[in-house]
Amino acid sequence: MIELDRLYADVEPTKKRNRDEKFRPAKTSPFWLWVADRFFYGMLENRFYAFRYKGAENFEHRNPNVPTIMYAPHSNWWDGIVAYNICNRIFGKEIRLMVEELNRFPLLRRGGAFSVNKKSPQASMTALNYAVDVLADLNNILYLFPQGIINPPNFRPIDFQTGLVYVAQKAVKKYGAVNLVPVAVNYFFLRDNRPEVWVEFGKSIELKDARIDRKDYTHFLAADLEKLCDSQFDDIRHARFAGYDTLFQQKLKWYRRIEQRLKKVELPKSGV
Repeated sequence: MIELDRLYADVEPTKKRNRDEKFRPAKTSPFWLWVADRFFYGMLENRFYAFRYKGAENFEHRNPNVPTIMYAPHSNWWDGIVAYNICNRIFGKEIRLMVEELNRFPLLRRGGAFSVNKKSPQASMTALNYAVDVLADLNNILYLFPQGIINPPNFRPIDFQTGLVYVAQKAVKKYGAVNLVPVAVNYFFLRDNRPEVWVEFGKSIELKDARIDRKDYTHFLAADLEKLCDSQFDDIRHARFAGYDTLFQQKLKWYRRIEQRLKKVELPKSGV
């Protein structure tokens, strides 16, 4: 039986295990990306009724000549699959995703994941420096979960570890600038028996100055993402759906189609 009070931990798994683990870089190829594209898209189609997104123009209006980092909250297992489809299906880019327990799922490297060991700040440096290096290829999007741990859905306040800003500073020094794109991701049941994925992209921030205070800028980015997430949640709970595009929407199940037909049938009054 799952112990509910242990679903979310304040300590990262690799820090809790406190042992060295081999760093594993991403290892993609055209064949494996073809496999990953169909597999990860199929997973979403099998589990969700629809995938909707808004604000793609904020990504398109970024500076295309410098690297891009996307960052989002992390509340459940599906976040990485959603991230892959954002980068691959919506924007036609390759994802580079930092995964803490990649040693348990090494095949994810073929889709663009690379490992990180958070045993100590020093142990994390290999992954952080690798993250800077992969930004050299502008076909890559580095996708990060800066909270560092999985939190409950809509957990507040959103707090970041400093890894995102560390990578951004190093990228500015190496490439001259970097785009920072916040991403709000949520999962809702809306008039169907299956949930939907809802994604909103915030305005891209082009960071050009590496001399920023790391802690202050970390707080700024966390607050900016929290504002975006709260705005998205408020829109959806008030049924404000304008501006959303649809990546996919399933056909209704047979019993839902029958239900829709029955709603159109006018039954005679009983007279009672």
